[in-house]
Amino acid sequence: MTAVPLPLRFQIGARTLVSIQRKLVRVPMNLDDVLDGHLPALPPLDGDADGYQITSLPEERQSAMIQAGSGMIAFVRQRYTRYYADLTLGYDGWLGMMSSNARSGMKRKAKKIATLSGGTLDVRRFRTPDEMTAFHDVARQVSIRTYQEKLLGSGLPDDAAFVARMYSMAAADSVRGWLLHIAGEPAAYLYCPIVDGTVRYEYVGHDPAFNDLSPGSVLHMEAMRDLYAEGGLKRFDFTEGEGQHKRQFATGGVACLDLLLLRASLANRLTTMALGTFDRTMAWAKTATRKLGLGELAKKIRRA
Repeated sequence: MTAVPLPLRFQIGARTLVSIQRKLVRVPMNLDDVLDGHLPALPPLDGDADGYQITSLPEERQSAMIQAGSGMIAFVRQRYTRYYADLTLGYDGWLGMMSSNARSGMKRKAKKIATLSGGTLDVRRFRTPDEMTAFHDVARQVSIRTYQEKLLGSGLPDDAAFVARMYSMAAADSVRGWLLHIAGEPAAYLYCPIVDGTVRYEYVGHDPAFNDLSPGSVLHMEAMRDLYAEGGLKRFDFTEGEGQHKRQFATGGVACLDLLLLRASLANRLTTMALGTFDRTMAWAKTATRKLGLGELAKKIRRA
């Protein structure tokens, strides 16, 4: 594996204030490895590499991973639950694991959107190479308006390499796409590759003009219905990070963290000290904001 320049971001919500570049080897863990509690192997570092970025490491393996780093500086970037849904349960079985409040809430949201679209949900499904090409054209129209693309740089890619890879996966029946239209306008998209029976929650977004309608959650609910109807799939992997609808839709999860292992240089020590101070300050501010009842206002400011 080759080290690549990766930004270590100082963030408030989705907004990056400043970032420090470090050349890191990415060591992502897939869901199967997370569930099995595997410790990832660390490839040799090139001379100009700063270290490793390990994502979705099970918390219980943190000490062993640090020990494997042999004296490298260890720094936890974030902690979260790696959520997943069991796709062998059947749709009714999965739905039964959701709380009654969550089920009724999703039903109300879907009904509201359907009313705006002539009485039925306008969900469009894509699977074949030609279908995925059409999906990409419309999904990009939505993606350029999302906070994921504007603030995080993580919208649906539009480079030639991504499109070629998407087309190849579609030819192998290894990718699915969904679009939700509201009153004839594209409002939300969901893009999910499939690897060894695991469906990955890879790219998602919705037009902020439809924020009040929760189009992303409604579309995801319909996607889950389709995946259960399709059959032959093992799990839906919600990947890294937290989220309310991830918790609602998941049937299980593993406590995980993202870990940096950096060479023991002065620059890297100063970097982790700065990150640690910033993260502690943000945690304190978040607690204070919650106690003062300003959570919704802070959320709007972060995404403004």
